[in-house]
Amino acid sequence: MFKIISSPALLFLSVCFAYSLISSAHAKTPLDLNEQNIVKQVELALPQALKDIEQAVNINSGSMNIAGVKQVGLLAKQQLSAIGFDVQWLDGRAFNRAGHLLATHQSSQPNAVKILMIGHLDTVFAKNDSFQKFTLLSETQAAGPGVADMKGGNTIIISALRALKKLNLLDNVSIKVLLTGDEESSGRPLSLSKKAIVDGAIWADIALGFENGDNNINSGMAARRGYTGWTLNVAGKPAHSSQIFNEEIGYGAIYETARILEAFRAQLEQEENLTFNPGLIIGGTSIDFDLAKSSGSAFGKSNVIAQKSKVKGDLRALSNKQLKSAQQTMQNIVKNNLNHTKAELIFEEGYPPMALTQGNLDLLSQYSQVSQDLGYNVVKAANPRKAGAADISFAAQHVDMALDGLGLMGSGAHTKNEIADLTTLNKNIEKTAILIYRLTKQKG
Repeated sequence: MFKIISSPALLFLSVCFAYSLISSAHAKTPLDLNEQNIVKQVELALPQALKDIEQAVNINSGSMNIAGVKQVGLLAKQQLSAIGFDVQWLDGRAFNRAGHLLATHQSSQPNAVKILMIGHLDTVFAKNDSFQKFTLLSETQAAGPGVADMKGGNTIIISALRALKKLNLLDNVSIKVLLTGDEESSGRPLSLSKKAIVDGAIWADIALGFENGDNNINSGMAARRGYTGWTLNVAGKPAHSSQIFNEEIGYGAIYETARILEAFRAQLEQEENLTFNPGLIIGGTSIDFDLAKSSGSAFGKSNVIAQKSKVKGDLRALSNKQLKSAQQTMQNIVKNNLNHTKAELIFEEGYPPMALTQGNLDLLSQYSQVSQDLGYNVVKAANPRKAGAADISFAAQHVDMALDGLGLMGSGAHTKNEIADLTTLNKNIEKTAILIYRLTKQKG
């Protein structure tokens, strides 16, 4: 297993060093005959790839639309079965989601490289959302729910495998394709909903993720920050406002909440690659919060000291060490209560970080070389601050190499302005197929 680069300073130096290695590599080396044929096959099959995206986008698959997610899964099952993969549906009732699609191709070669390819079937757009259909805006752009995040990425996976299969280039590689049904709204417990990813990664040597990352075709995600949610509950002593600050009454829930949040900011905001955001706050004499709807209400008066408050937020870190350190700092702040107040900070289970490793940087370098050999740009390491958490994080710690952000580029993900950049479709299919082909030649 490759060494993790955890220090922010080392992270910066390593990324710079990796970029210099990538930049100093041969600008372009000739494609071999198989690689030239891959490019031709991708070009011939591009109209089919566009049809596949349109067909998938026109099926609503919001995370809680169980039937819709299964329908998109059935479409992918037909496509992968046609390539010769053994496809199974992993039921998600145990974690209150539709489930996942797992497709397997097993090489007969005992030393074949094993690759896990990760996508997801679900989107953020609910069944009753007004944003439902694929629209071709021009020769270079298409709009639709999940067109880039990530039905376009799923199509890149399937199209690359089609090209390799057509050219009889899958014999020396074992591949598992895992298309999850709950990436946008993870089922709980995560130990069940993410088990298929972990199992696939334990089996694999390499994990490839086809999210759209930072939507820059010239960068790849060699590291991704983890995500965890947190809840802050604060209680104070209710009384008439004229009594606030005295020894018998204290400061109330809202002042204590303000103290805690400001201390979070003051003590942690300079930590590189760490962010923490209070996204919702409620306070007053009494409060109500609906977890399912992520909404709430409060009752209070200006002349009454607040008795209760609640804050919901998130915390994102680039390594487990950084995450645990930040959590401890936050807990220490929460314990140091103002007079006649008390507070508790509860962390939820979340996505682990995809730490930067030398293996990930090596894989990025290989991917960049493929890009250059195709006549495209150098691909450098993306800033992890520019993308959210993703399923590959559950795989990364179990494989020798991992790389994400290989999907269809675009803009406006998670909004009704989601647009895919179709100029990146053939490029990333070509790069994926040739990368897999080259990986098969490294292990024998």
